[in-house]
Amino acid sequence: MNNNNDYAIVAEGLTKQFGDFIATNHITFQVHRGEIFGFLGANGAGKTTAMRMLCGLSRPTDGHATVAGFDVYREAEMVKKNIGYMSQKFSLYDDLTVYENLRLFGGIYGMSTKTIKEKTTLLLKELGFESERNTMVGSLPLGWKQKLAFSLSIFHDPKIVFLDEPTGGVDPVTRRQFWELIYQATDRGITIFVTTHYMDEAEYCDRVSIMVDGKIEALDTPAELKRKYFAPEGELFKKRESLVQPIQDEIYNAVKDIAQNKGFQLILDRASDSAIIFASPKIDISNEVLTKLGYSN
Repeated sequence: MNNNNDYAIVAEGLTKQFGDFIATNHITFQVHRGEIFGFLGANGAGKTTAMRMLCGLSRPTDGHATVAGFDVYREAEMVKKNIGYMSQKFSLYDDLTVYENLRLFGGIYGMSTKTIKEKTTLLLKELGFESERNTMVGSLPLGWKQKLAFSLSIFHDPKIVFLDEPTGGVDPVTRRQFWELIYQATDRGITIFVTTHYMDEAEYCDRVSIMVDGKIEALDTPAELKRKYFAPEGELFKKRESLVQPIQDEIYNAVKDIAQNKGFQLILDRASDSAIIFASPKIDISNEVLTKLGYSN
């Protein structure tokens, strides 16, 4: 049986309300240690609000949560010391060099000067940034900034790192390369909590929750969610079928009426080389073909 020691994050009834607006509505979930947990949802679904509460940056209106074993309401400062965070805008200082950014964040994290120097040398080598040590961050390509920002978020070896839509604005190839960095972090035992609105990125996660209007509407592995919602027996597939079929029937009947009124034997879809919208029974020659082949009675 699981207990809270098995989890990096535990949220129970977590709620954030602004006046009459409920941004995050009594969400409950757990994140296993060392897991890549995806937090999916459209913009405005409540993902960032939930993340800010979990990072100790915003107090919940109701409910409670623990992150790395610390209560987000009563022990917010301890939460901050045990996590890393990467925002959508990367949180980098463009007017500082790569090395100066590393030294600054290392100091903020309370790392010693010796440790910062050692880890900076190692990190620059791992990223292939050795020649960019004294380059202003503002002049780096977007993909490089992304890699640097993520590396800074785990520079102090946190237990958990929160990534707020980290791959926005970059090309698919760079996104895949970024996910390789995430996998390397989990190999070091770091738990990953990542928000995104890219459905394809769900495939990279161990488990995924789907936020809709401040509530978690689904939570499972990517494979199980696909089966439950998008496979032929899935809820969304069935709902789509029930909505689309009447429209298709209406279109077919309209085309059939037009074809019969105008004496057309065959109607083709111009958008497709092979799609037949309507074919009159009068042009069915299957019996003649069978007779020709000697299969008729």
